[in-house]
Amino acid sequence: MSVVEEFDAVIEQTLRDNELVHEHPAPGRWLVDLPGTQKLKTVCGLIVGEHALRVEAFVCRQPDENREQLWTYLLQHNARMYGVAYSVDRVGDVYLTGRLPHAAVTPEELDRVLGAVLSYADDHFNTMLEIGFGTSIRREWEWRVKRGESLRNLEAFADFVDPGRRSRAGGAPDGGA
Repeated sequence: MSVVEEFDAVIEQTLRDNELVHEHPAPGRWLVDLPGTQKLKTVCGLIVGEHALRVEAFVCRQPDENREQLWTYLLQHNARMYGVAYSVDRVGDVYLTGRLPHAAVTPEELDRVLGAVLSYADDHFNTMLEIGFGTSIRREWEWRVKRGESLRNLEAFADFVDPGRRSRAGGAPDGGA
């Protein structure tokens, strides 16, 4: 059995045991859907390399504004993160990337790293959007309020866009139209 086949077997069993939706487009290549709450889904790529398993997950596109502020926010988190770190590509899109040495590719470690990817992508997603896309979010909010449109999918940004909204509504957010 080749190295790729060995790791494919470990990865496949781990993904099945954790009931994760996944694709296996080629030997040594996996795409795993990690379901979130703030970011509905993070797709994580697992690529078996010669010396390590590469882990890559797209988090968000390049910010419209406050690039340096967003990158500072992400870099400050990198020092406390496990298994992966935030990175940006040449156009500024944000990813989580990491490498696991072959000796560390076990079901337990894969579960831990996939959990870390999900946590880091999901837990910080709204803050990343507020920093990098705040003007667009506010504009969309105002447009919907003016037209009586639903604010449901923007509800996570209520305190950011309209800080006095909860106090005016007696502590409970309104559901929009």
